[in-house]
Amino acid sequence: MSAPSITVAPNGARRGKAEHAAIPLTPAEIAAEARACREAGASILHLHVRDADGRHSLDVGRYREAIAAVREACDIVVQPTTERVGVFAPEDMMAVFRGLEPEMITFNLDELLDAPDASQEARVRDFLAEVDAAGTVPQYIVYSLEQLATLRRWWEAGWVPQALPVVLLVLGRYAGSVSRPADILAYLPGMPERWRWGVCAFGAPELACVVQAALAGGDCRVGFENNIVAPDGAPLADNAEQVARLAGILRALGMPPADPAAVRQVLGLKGAQGTRN
Repeated sequence: MSAPSITVAPNGARRGKAEHAAIPLTPAEIAAEARACREAGASILHLHVRDADGRHSLDVGRYREAIAAVREACDIVVQPTTERVGVFAPEDMMAVFRGLEPEMITFNLDELLDAPDASQEARVRDFLAEVDAAGTVPQYIVYSLEQLATLRRWWEAGWVPQALPVVLLVLGRYAGSVSRPADILAYLPGMPERWRWGVCAFGAPELACVVQAALAGGDCRVGFENNIVAPDGAPLADNAEQVARLAGILRALGMPPADPAAVRQVLGLKGAQGTRN
């Protein structure tokens, strides 16, 4: 895929309406935001769902409801998260995949391993093979150089079954760490050739970071999960505004973003019909 893809992460696990009224939480809100972001240039929706009290959830039924609403709204690729947020366990992460068998899904290898021993490592290896056999394409979330090195060791040992893993590099944190475009450069020497990688970043530097990623050959993720302000600190109206700004810059640089059909073709995704109902 010569063109970079844009993923939108419209809500995340933590923020609520008090922080921004346009954060979508219900299936209907998520579907409307997915459609607007698709029209603005996004090809992948990174999906979080919430429980009745607005808390982060890995409930398969809630995922199915949200995914069905998005499928009715547009053709965007849906990528459920398995983020634990300090609440859930590896078993819950695995249950999301087994209940949905979606086109894409995200895993943090450290979260799957938890406190690894030989038995847990074997269990995770078997699980990743199960994901691959089902045709689901995982995106591995990487928060540090150490996590990238661990993922590479697993891949070199054959325990990560994908020939060319898909990776998201997370720059910065909600607090205590600033996202900087130059931080991408530290990861690239450890990134195996032809791995598909992208970047997300926190706060006002988000746009600069993801443009730097595209210039370096990577993909881009934006959205209210990580950032709710423009580069000058002014509040953004919604996720679609973020996507449209990025897509406009990429087009001006001669790198128009890939659409969902291109993403599905290049990543070998099984399409909307591959998600269980």
